[in-house]
Amino acid sequence: MNRDRPLDGLRSIKVKLAVLVGLSIVVASLVSEAGDRAGVPAWLTVPVTIAGSLGVVQWLARGMTSPLREMTAAANVMATGGYSRRVTATSADEVGQLARAFNTMAGDLATADQQRRQLVAMVSHELRTPLTAQRGLLENLVDGVVSPDDAALRTALTQAERLSDLVSDLLDLSRVDGGLRTLSVERVDVGALIEQGVAEARAAAADQRRIQFATVLGSPPPHAPDRGPSTALLVDADPDRLAQVVANLLDNAVRHSPLGGTVRISAGVLDRERWMLEVGDEGPGISPDHAEHVFDRFGSWQESGGGTGLGLAIASWVCELHGGSISLIPAEAGTTGARVRAVLPLRPTASEPSPSHLTPTPRPLPVTAAAPSPEETPVSTPSAVPTAPAPPGAPVPSFVDSVFGDLWPERGLSTRPGLVLGSVGIGAWAALVLPDRNIGLGLLLVLLPAAGLILSGSVRLRDPWTIASAVVGVGLASLVVLRAAEWLTVLAVGICGLLLMTALTGTRGVVPAVAGWSSWVLAAVRGLPLLGRTLTAMSSVSSLWPVVRTIALSLAALIVFGGLFASGDAVFGSWAEAVIPDVAVDSLVLRFFTAFVVGGTVLAACYVAINPPRVDRLALPRARSVSRAWEWLVPAGLVLAVFVAFVVAQTAAMWGGHDYLRRTTGLTYAEYVHQGFGQLTAVTFLTLLTVALVARKAPRETAREHLLLRLVLGALCLLALVVVGSALYRMNVYQQAYGFTVLRVLVDAFELWMGLLLVLVVIAGLHLSGWWIPRAALLSGAALVLAIGVADPEAWVAQRNIDRFAATGKLDAAYLASLGADAAPTIRSGLTPDLSACILSSRGLPETDDALGWNLGRSRARALGTEPLPGLDPVSCSLALAPGDGR
Repeated sequence: MNRDRPLDGLRSIKVKLAVLVGLSIVVASLVSEAGDRAGVPAWLTVPVTIAGSLGVVQWLARGMTSPLREMTAAANVMATGGYSRRVTATSADEVGQLARAFNTMAGDLATADQQRRQLVAMVSHELRTPLTAQRGLLENLVDGVVSPDDAALRTALTQAERLSDLVSDLLDLSRVDGGLRTLSVERVDVGALIEQGVAEARAAAADQRRIQFATVLGSPPPHAPDRGPSTALLVDADPDRLAQVVANLLDNAVRHSPLGGTVRISAGVLDRERWMLEVGDEGPGISPDHAEHVFDRFGSWQESGGGTGLGLAIASWVCELHGGSISLIPAEAGTTGARVRAVLPLRPTASEPSPSHLTPTPRPLPVTAAAPSPEETPVSTPSAVPTAPAPPGAPVPSFVDSVFGDLWPERGLSTRPGLVLGSVGIGAWAALVLPDRNIGLGLLLVLLPAAGLILSGSVRLRDPWTIASAVVGVGLASLVVLRAAEWLTVLAVGICGLLLMTALTGTRGVVPAVAGWSSWVLAAVRGLPLLGRTLTAMSSVSSLWPVVRTIALSLAALIVFGGLFASGDAVFGSWAEAVIPDVAVDSLVLRFFTAFVVGGTVLAACYVAINPPRVDRLALPRARSVSRAWEWLVPAGLVLAVFVAFVVAQTAAMWGGHDYLRRTTGLTYAEYVHQGFGQLTAVTFLTLLTVALVARKAPRETAREHLLLRLVLGALCLLALVVVGSALYRMNVYQQAYGFTVLRVLVDAFELWMGLLLVLVVIAGLHLSGWWIPRAALLSGAALVLAIGVADPEAWVAQRNIDRFAATGKLDAAYLASLGADAAPTIRSGLTPDLSACILSSRGLPETDDALGWNLGRSRARALGTEPLPGLDPVSCSLALAPGDGR
C-alpha cells in the first residue's frame, strides 16, 4: 500500500467513500466518548472531535481527488498548446482509470501535434529549395547575367513544376489523412538527374560562395577531376523522390562548403542489385559525437549550427521508401569535409520508412543570439509521452487552494517552524496551567504570550489600528485577574478576539469584518498546506527527530520504572506524589483536549496573521441610487413624523405627571417606564439600520441632494438620541423602584453605546463619509466593556441596592446573595454585620487558589470570611434571603 495514498489499492470509489465515512465516524465516536467519560466540557470536546474526523479524512483522502485537479491544470496547459503534461495515475478506481485515459489522450494529442509541426517543417524545407533556385534564376535574368533563352526558361519551368507537384502531394496527403504516397517507378537517367540538380544548386549558390561542382559516374576515385558524366547510369526509381535526395544532399553540401570550395558528386553501380550516390564537400566535416544524429530531424549535428537537419532526414526517408539506406562515410586521413552515401536498389520495392526518421526523439534546441536564417529556424516539438507527472515548474493547485481561490491565496509563503513550535508550546502551557483551576492569573499568562506570538507574525503589526487594538486588548485581558465574574471574563475575551481578527485582517466595513472574524475558524482548513510543508521541512532537520525520539523514550522509561518503584516502595511513592502532579486518566484527557484546542486556535490565528484573506472583496457592492428624491424621502419622512409624535407624547407624559398617566393609560409611572424600555431599545437599533439604508439608496449627485440627505438623516438621528435619553431615563426610574441588577446595567450600557453610534453617524453625515464607523463602533464597544470591568459592575450594583435600602428600606437580599465574589467587600461594608453575614454565608467561601489561579476578586472575598456571627438566628437569615419583588 502506498503510504502517501493509503486507499489506492481499492478498485471502487464507492468503497473508498464508504471506508472514509466509516472510519471518520469511528474516530469521532471514540474521541467524543473519551471526552465525555473524562468530564471534558463540550466546548472542548466538539472541536477536537471535528479535528480528529477531518484528520482521518485528510489522511485517507490523499490522492483521491488530486488526479482531477491535475487533469484540470493539464487541460489548461493544453489550451495554450502544451501537451507534455501528464497526470499521476496510481489508484485502481474510476478516477485512476480516468487519469490513465487522460494520459493516453494527451499522448495522442502530443503525437498529432508533433506530426503537424513536422509536416509544416518538411513543407517549408521542400518549398525553400525550388523557390531559392527560381529566385536566383529570375535575379540573374533581371541583372542580365543569364540570357532569357530556352534553357533558362526551362529551368524556371522545372522549378515551377516541382512546386506544383509538392502542392499536389499535400492535397494527396490530406485526402489519405497522412498516409504515405506510393512510389511511381520508372526508368531514370541518374546522370541527367545529377546535371539538373547541379544546375539548380549552382543557380542557388551563384551569389553566395562561388562553389564548384565535380560530377563522376561509374566508380572513379573520390577526388577525380570534373570531367562531366562519362557513361549513362540508368536505374529504376521514382524520379521526383530521387530528385529530392539529390537536391537535399547538394543543398547541405553547398551550405557547409567554404568559399570557392568544391562539391563532389559520384554515382555508380555497386553490384548486380545495388547502386550508390555519394556527395562530399570540403567543409569542416562532422565530429564523431554528432555523427549518429545526422539523419535526425531538427538535430544540430554541426557545432556552429546551421540548418534544422530536415534535408538529410527527408533524404533518408526517400531512400528507405525505395528499400535502400543512407549513411555517413568517415573522412579519410588528411582530408576534411563530409561524405554522405546513399545505397539504393536497381529495382526498388516500396517499404515503410523507419519510425526513427518520422518521429525522432526531440532534444532541446540551442538558443542563439543572432536571428536564425529560414533554414535554421528551429521548430519545437512536444516530448514523447512521459510516464512521470507534471514537472515541478508547473505546480498543481491543492484542494484547499481550489476551494478558497483568489479570495484567500497563499502569496509565496515560506515554512514557519517557529510559529508551529510556538503554538504547540502555548498549547502545552495552557494544558499545564488551565485545567482544574479557576479563572485567574494562569489564563492571563496564556492570553498574553498567545497574542504576542500571533501579532509577531502579522503583516500589519505597525498599523495604528493594530496598536490601538493591542492596547485595549491588554486592558480587557487584565480583567480575568481583576474581576471574579465569569460572564465578564467571557465577554472581555470574546471582544479581544474580535479586536485581534479585525487588526490581523485590516477590515473596515461591516461585511469584511464578519468575514475576517470567520477566517479564524476557516484558517484551520486554509492553513493545512502550509502546515504540511512546515512539518515536512522540520522532519528534514537531522537533529530534530532524534531529540523528539529521545525525549519520548526517556518519558516512557521514567513513567514505567517510576511507576513500578512508586507502587513497590511507600517512601518512594510519597516522594513521587509530592513531585508529580495528578496524572489520572481523566486529567490527562482534559489536558490533551485543552492543549489541542488552545494550540490549534493560536496556530489558526498565526496563519491569518501571516496570510490575511482578501475580505475587502466581500464588501457590499455600491448600491444603485433611486432616480427620484421622493422615493426615499417619503418613507424616511414618515419615520421622522413617528419620532416627532413620540417626542410629543413623552413631553405630555413628563408635564402631565402621574395623574395624567393614570387617567390616560391606567398605569403607574414605574409600570409605564418598564413597559416601553425594550421597544425603545429596538427602535434605536432599527434607526441605525434605517439611516444606513437611506444613505445607500439616496442620490447624492447635486448640492441640493446632499443638503436634503443631511437634514433628514440628521433630524432622524437627533430624535433617536431623544429616544435613547428616554430609554435610559425609563430604566433609571424602573431600577429606583424595583432595584438594580447586572443585566439592567448591561442593557443601560448597550443603549448608551447605541446612542454613541448615533453621534458617530451624525459626525459621518456632515462629511458624507462613514468608512471609519465600523472600527470606531468596535473600539468604543471594547472601551465601554473595559470601563464596565474596571468599575466592578457587581460591586456597583450591590452598592446601588444598598443605597436604595438605606433610602427606602427595600432590599432584595436573595439577589445580593446571587452576586459573585466581586460584590462581597461592598456587601460586608455596606450592610449590618448580621445581614451581611447571612448573605455571604449563604453563598459560601470561594475555593482556595494557587499562584496560577489567583484572582483579585476571589482573594478579597476569601479574606473577608463567611462564617455566621455567634447568636445569629438561622430563621431570620432565611426570611432575609427570601426572594424580593425585583421584577
